[in-house]
Amino acid sequence: MSKTIKVALAGAGAFGIKHLDGIKNIDGVEVVSLISRDIEKTKEVAAQYGIAHATTDLEESLALKEVDAVILCTPTQMHASQTLACLKAGKHVQVEIPLCDVYKEGQEVLRVQKESGLVAMVGHTRRFNPSHQWVNHKIKAGEFNIQQMDVQTYFFRRTNMNALGQARSWTDHLLWHHAAHTVDLFAYQCGSPIVKANAVQGPIHPALGIAMDMSIQLQAANGAICTLSLSFNNEGPLGTYFRYIGDTGTYLARYDDLFTGKEEKIDVSQVAVSMNGIELQDREFFAAIKEGREPNSSIAQVLPCYQVLHDLEQQLNS
Repeated sequence: MSKTIKVALAGAGAFGIKHLDGIKNIDGVEVVSLISRDIEKTKEVAAQYGIAHATTDLEESLALKEVDAVILCTPTQMHASQTLACLKAGKHVQVEIPLCDVYKEGQEVLRVQKESGLVAMVGHTRRFNPSHQWVNHKIKAGEFNIQQMDVQTYFFRRTNMNALGQARSWTDHLLWHHAAHTVDLFAYQCGSPIVKANAVQGPIHPALGIAMDMSIQLQAANGAICTLSLSFNNEGPLGTYFRYIGDTGTYLARYDDLFTGKEEKIDVSQVAVSMNGIELQDREFFAAIKEGREPNSSIAQVLPCYQVLHDLEQQLNS
């Protein structure tokens, strides 16, 4: 494919804006339609980014013949059904994490994707962050093997707010959203499937109806282990912090920054063409479309993560 890829983007919230900012830096791609639930806000964001079409209806955008691909930055509970709608409309699709919050819905997405032959991927951004890519390159070169990953995912979110501090229309989830990043990354970096998984959770929030604290243990088939702590109650530094403990060193990944275990900063600026993980994720999506290939973080590649999350949910609910 040599022509400009024309994109519809659903969701004009915090993550939709991150994708729009990233796409501005990618040649051969044009966002031609913006979809979100508040039409006035949607028109405002569309005007800011020079997007001609704004609507509250995904189906309206899917009916546009010029649309080649869709990026979904919508509430978790809509991800699987909207991904299916895009595939059935003949559009390539990238859906933000998580693919689903019901495992059988993720299985159905994979079935339809295989039938369609279209490019479909999930926004497992940690695969694309330069800090984690640097570690991955070292593993693939045979210079480092993970023995243990220790991960902390901490937010202060006792009310239903998004990353911009705005009220959400849906409820976020530690297991199906935030744990998905680490569960997938652990298996991806180890190059080995997860064979053991255990979880415990704290009290359910009376208004939000979700656990605000969770602890997860994982083991890969190659013997590596991972300990993941998650909280919406943390009043300290916010975000996700990764400690890679390996056979030849220790590395600390804090978003796009990487350090040795002795807090020596590692330059990762030359790992990829950008330091923006969302932009790199989008670049992979569009490159896969143009090259007619499976993308990194495809539905097939990430679905085992959702099997693990499903098993953990069953364990927590038993």
